[in-house]
Amino acid sequence: MNPAAWDRAKSLLADAAALPAAERERFVMEHCPDPALRRELLELLASPAPLTGIVARRALEPGARLGPYIIDRLIGSGGMGEVYKARDSALNRSVAIKVLPEPFVDDPERQARLRREAQLLAALNHPNIAHIYGLDESTGAAALVMELVDGPTLADRLHRAMPLAEALSIAGQIADALATAHEQGIIHRDLKPANIKVRDDGTVKVLDFGLAKIAEPASASSPSVTSSPTQESPAMRTGVGTILGTAAYMAPEQALGKTVDKRADIWSFGCVLYEMLTARRAFAGAEISDTLARVVGSDPDWTALSASTPPSILRLLRRCLDKPLNRRLADIADARLDIEEALSPGASVAGRSSDPATFVRLRRALPWIMAAACATALAAVLVVGSPWRMTPSARPMRFSVALGVAGAVEPGSRATLAISRDGATVAFVAKGTSSDGVPRLYARSLDRLDATQLPETDGAEGQFFSPDGQWIAFFASKKLKKIAVTGGQPIEVCDAPNGRGGSWGDDGIIVFSAEQQTSLSRVSSNGGTPQPITTREAGEMTQRWPQVLPGGKAVLYTSLSWAGGDDFNKGELVVQTLPAGVRKVVRRGAYFGRYALSGHLLYVRNNVLYAAPFDRDRLEVTGPERPVVDGLLISNKVGGSAMFAISDSGALVSALHYAVVARPIEWLDRSGQRTTLRSTPSEWAEPSFSPDGQRLALTVSGPKHLDVWIDDWGSDRLQPLTHFDAGSSWPVWTPDGHWIVFSSQRDPRELVANLYSLPADGTGTVQRLTTSPNGQVPGSWHPSGKVLAFTEQGSHSTVMLLPMEGDEGSGWKPGTPTAFVDEPFDQRNPAFSRDGRWLAYESNQSGRYNVAVRPYPGPGPQTTISTSGGEAPIWSRARSELIYVTRDRGVMVVDYSVEGGVFHAGQPRPWPESLQRSGLTVRSFALHPDGNRLALPAVAETAASEGWERLDVALNFFDELRRLAPVQTR
Repeated sequence: MNPAAWDRAKSLLADAAALPAAERERFVMEHCPDPALRRELLELLASPAPLTGIVARRALEPGARLGPYIIDRLIGSGGMGEVYKARDSALNRSVAIKVLPEPFVDDPERQARLRREAQLLAALNHPNIAHIYGLDESTGAAALVMELVDGPTLADRLHRAMPLAEALSIAGQIADALATAHEQGIIHRDLKPANIKVRDDGTVKVLDFGLAKIAEPASASSPSVTSSPTQESPAMRTGVGTILGTAAYMAPEQALGKTVDKRADIWSFGCVLYEMLTARRAFAGAEISDTLARVVGSDPDWTALSASTPPSILRLLRRCLDKPLNRRLADIADARLDIEEALSPGASVAGRSSDPATFVRLRRALPWIMAAACATALAAVLVVGSPWRMTPSARPMRFSVALGVAGAVEPGSRATLAISRDGATVAFVAKGTSSDGVPRLYARSLDRLDATQLPETDGAEGQFFSPDGQWIAFFASKKLKKIAVTGGQPIEVCDAPNGRGGSWGDDGIIVFSAEQQTSLSRVSSNGGTPQPITTREAGEMTQRWPQVLPGGKAVLYTSLSWAGGDDFNKGELVVQTLPAGVRKVVRRGAYFGRYALSGHLLYVRNNVLYAAPFDRDRLEVTGPERPVVDGLLISNKVGGSAMFAISDSGALVSALHYAVVARPIEWLDRSGQRTTLRSTPSEWAEPSFSPDGQRLALTVSGPKHLDVWIDDWGSDRLQPLTHFDAGSSWPVWTPDGHWIVFSSQRDPRELVANLYSLPADGTGTVQRLTTSPNGQVPGSWHPSGKVLAFTEQGSHSTVMLLPMEGDEGSGWKPGTPTAFVDEPFDQRNPAFSRDGRWLAYESNQSGRYNVAVRPYPGPGPQTTISTSGGEAPIWSRARSELIYVTRDRGVMVVDYSVEGGVFHAGQPRPWPESLQRSGLTVRSFALHPDGNRLALPAVAETAASEGWERLDVALNFFDELRRLAPVQTR
């Protein structure tokens, strides 16, 4: 399938999917005026494949039916599949439904693999393997219906070593499951803790046979490029082939792209058993390539095993993890014998042997062992005690890794990174592939290629880990919540509107910042009523982004005074002893401070990450600061947040090199032809044409903050309209074109933006139109000039109406704002129709943002315009059309009519070529008053992102900090 054609045709295909096959051609002929696109659509409709993904996605929305199954919610996702919880209405039981991720739903090869998984599971009937109930293909895409297994995965429980008896009980059940699969000639190929669940009653269930294969005969010849089990289609190959499986649990032959047999599962079993006994991976590396190198060329650290490990288990581990195939355990059923021996009452401990020959060998070797030990000790004395020798510090290992989420993360005033203390897992907030544009929380293990979206974390921000790394706390819906790293239902901890950072102490107490202009509070991580622990001093505006210092004796946080305005570069880092001690300013002109166990204070100023030696006992900086990262850090001086985190193990993660893309502006007409509107590149957003179409108002990113500028596009001349000490954005013209309303934090004491107006020629004085503790964004003027519709951002976004009296001569007299429709979900970005009788807006009532229309001034029914996502509605002033943008980067056009006071909308159709715009969003397009041209970002010659898509990682960073900023010893 042509990807470009698929993108342009998606919306029309979505509508065609709901029609009988015989009516689809007529539908396309009526609603697609572009001959070229029409031909492509008709070609696509000749095959059912393009419709499969649309039908499948719709069938999996919460509340939808898939045959007899009622979809509840998404409970897990990864590169090989998405799993939904559903209810079997026929048999009244809960089930799990597994489908392919959206990018692969129409991939015949992936579909075949899913069907093969169903066939393999159907051949297995064992209490330790999740059962399959059926294969549903009613949507045209395969969906596995399986047993819903409650309980955590084994990965959830491996933050500490397991008791021997528990580990061996689990291992025995895993071995039984594998033995059954191997007897059927089935090789799992992706056995790992995340694919093993342990129910509350101790029953083990092995899951996810998505990479399983039927074992080849022993006499099979060397695999070909197309038949090798470790290879994909040619488009997916790297080198000889793409390696299937998870690196840390992959057998050497699997890592090398060779053919595999059941001994690959035996290797993975050994890795899992080793990890249960040590809480450490047998082969762990910072990057995938490093992990694979260890798998192929290194041995596990056998000293990590307890001295009491039974000899039979030591023997089993070594036989499972032998690299040569001819020395590895040949049959997983034999592992049962070693496990039963270890669990028997008379089992001996490691190091004890009743074998006389072993005793004789040890006695004969003892002199050589002693001599070697003496030589080692002497060498150590020479190295450590010799003043002429110094051991160089390890330089940090630096690398960049993809986020593991499709799409970039957009930094905001509260955007942060979090890393677990052991440095194994990073948490961040991203919109991912969701079409509704809602940010959600993701957890990314650095030894995996993909990140996991945590369920029911809509609108998450300010995330931070628990001390053991098993939980992530975050703010959402005016609450402080926590969720297990592995997913599950979020748990509310306490009320916390407008959260601005928190820290989870070893004692189970969370210190956090919430509410506007307030102090820090504390609350039990198990829930309760927050109690204040700090007070604000005279002139202090806010305290935020706290960190409880090791030992729990003090808290470090960022403070900003009213005099600092909205610039946290003028902030202060403060430490205060707990529970209610004296506060001390430890660094001025800095924000987002973090203490590192290397003995350093890390903080940000002007997008640069600095470090200074810090005495944790005296709570003071003891040496000069030094910049410690090459490159500008993503940070936000208005919100005081920064995109970096450092673990107790010395791993630093950061997001660097963010910049709004500077681009020219182009015209795009209805035939898809491009011409230049503004040739000079700039960092712009939120374009808005004057009513006469001669000028263009823009939000432009300057060296300090955002401002509104006016572009006389005929002369390519850009002039500033606002020039305050705070940011201004979202310009909207009055109907006569004489004034511009905009959103601004003009008063530096305020933390949110309200509405102001200025004459469009830049003369005259600024007038404040609204005063609210909630952020506000202007939307649209009624043609009469007597009402301004805008969005207010409270607990949810609401469309508000501001009545206006007066005129330019007597001055504006704003009235009291009222809600257009008061409902408990988001409604935003309002736009009045050209006759003022209708108001369009975005609504997420259905669970995703779509464009809707209601009569003005109302009351009246809501008409939903888009069904597959839609934002930023704009009415044409020249035609009976409504324009909006979709999250898959396309501008859509909808014809409408009004009959007998009833609004009728036609089928949405794409504006030709608009889908080619890289980075096209709700903030970057405008419709000219003539209705024939769009103003859009010029097509980039190279791909560029307006968010960050990679993590910069530095290991052994403590040594680098000590080198750059030596710690003073007393």
